[in-house]
Amino acid sequence: MTRDELARLYRQMLTIRRAEERLQKLFADGLVPGFLHLSIGQEAVPVGVSSALTDRDTVSSNHRGHGHTLAKGVDLEGFFAEILGRATGLCKGRGGSMHVADLGKGMLGANGIVGAGLPITTGSALALKMQGEGHVAVVYFGDGALAEGVLHECLNIAALWQLPILFVCENNGWSEFSPTERQLATSLDKLAGAFAIRYAVVDGNRVAEVATAAGDLVAAMRKTPAPAVLECATTRIRGHFEGDRQEYRDSAEIAALAERDPIRLCAQDITQAGGSAKMLAEIAEAVAAEIDAAAEAALGAPLPRAGDILADVYTTTTRAGG
Repeated sequence: MTRDELARLYRQMLTIRRAEERLQKLFADGLVPGFLHLSIGQEAVPVGVSSALTDRDTVSSNHRGHGHTLAKGVDLEGFFAEILGRATGLCKGRGGSMHVADLGKGMLGANGIVGAGLPITTGSALALKMQGEGHVAVVYFGDGALAEGVLHECLNIAALWQLPILFVCENNGWSEFSPTERQLATSLDKLAGAFAIRYAVVDGNRVAEVATAAGDLVAAMRKTPAPAVLECATTRIRGHFEGDRQEYRDSAEIAALAERDPIRLCAQDITQAGGSAKMLAEIAEAVAAEIDAAAEAALGAPLPRAGDILADVYTTTTRAGG
């Protein structure tokens, strides 16, 4: 990739990182209702994949979905407002961290249930195929979802019906608090092979690798609808949830995580491509200003009104003849 292409991806990754770091502080200050599951360390996957997508392509996420959401291009202020439970949020403050959605950007939503985005995306892929306009559906899931029956069902029907769906596995080696090898007796490449689905694996912390692989798979899918699996080996720097002390992880593993930081690796690539320290500093300054503005606007936004709690839940119906 060129220096400018890498810089664009770097800025998107840094935006996700700084947004989550700000959420981390807001959570510590008691301003974020509910739990937070941060994707710090995994930013290269959604940024790389989304570089191949348009607003008409759809994405379903999981409980660790901030990166997927922002990489798909949703409004930053609306994103912060949603997680802070404000009326100006993308879902009017009702979804929160684990249920952010923006259909206008093709973001079908994050999900608090492991693997629940898989059937949503499979249905979306079917609809997109029937429309016949070359759009694709993407679902993000972790290695913790590999043992879920719904994954096997969706791989099966996607293969049977040749649906344009990209299954993106963010393999960070952990299923909540347990290593993946204690959860799964096989591997994702073998699962894909069992259903005759195209499979690719990349270093999920190298954004250029993810972007190239996703671009190839999506381009082929647009021409001839068919499912594909992209496995991205990545790292979860924070715990399963914010506040998790990670006592189940080896200290040496945690100490080595900085070497695999996708933002650090991309900065190195930019420098090797002719970028300067000044360029990186300017990007960082611009991102910081955007985060500050979005967070402050969200903090100043009103809370939802109690009287609106049933809005958009029920609809008034009229009986025939009455």
